[in-house]
Amino acid sequence: MPRRSLLALLAAVLGIALSGCATAASATPDEIAERVSHLGVDPALVVTTSIEGYDLAPQSVNETDDRGVTATWAKPGGDIITVRTQPGEMDAAGCADLQMWGGGDATCALDGTTWRRSAGGIDEYAVVEDGRTVLIIGGDGFGAPSEDLREAAAGVRTPTVAEIDLMFAELQRRSERGGPVERGDLPEDGDGAPIDPGGEGG
Repeated sequence: MPRRSLLALLAAVLGIALSGCATAASATPDEIAERVSHLGVDPALVVTTSIEGYDLAPQSVNETDDRGVTATWAKPGGDIITVRTQPGEMDAAGCADLQMWGGGDATCALDGTTWRRSAGGIDEYAVVEDGRTVLIIGGDGFGAPSEDLREAAAGVRTPTVAEIDLMFAELQRRSERGGPVERGDLPEDGDGAPIDPGGEGG
């Protein structure tokens, strides 16, 4: 096959694949529950988002004390956006009472179902829907432009099955291990510092 025709075919196949990913159906409540309930996560609090230029860091995904989820998306330049879910729909009083992630009292403005939370020139967003609140945080209150946080807030949605499997892969591995990896070089007594015999000169 001529090289030009082969490249055209590959481009067409890639376009079909990407289109399929974009139109994949959201996971059902039962499919979500099957994958996360044993991890201490409320299926109703599982969401994802899409932010141009950012990728999900699966190792950042974890359950929260109230059975929500926290996950971080990172950009090669160093910007990070953390998405954290919690039960209950945030109202005006709740928005004002919740301190900004990076510190400071929030000034709140509601736009549809999304709260814009601001303090000291830093923005956060909180999407309120379906009995839950999704916090969009710019890396401990810093680290990402406000327009990227707005994009993340606008993109909040129920993930596909494939996205759930990717999202919770590392948390699942940690659960199967039953906790942190055990080390074989720790003394039975003392402060637990690794045994690291010194060589010549200490």
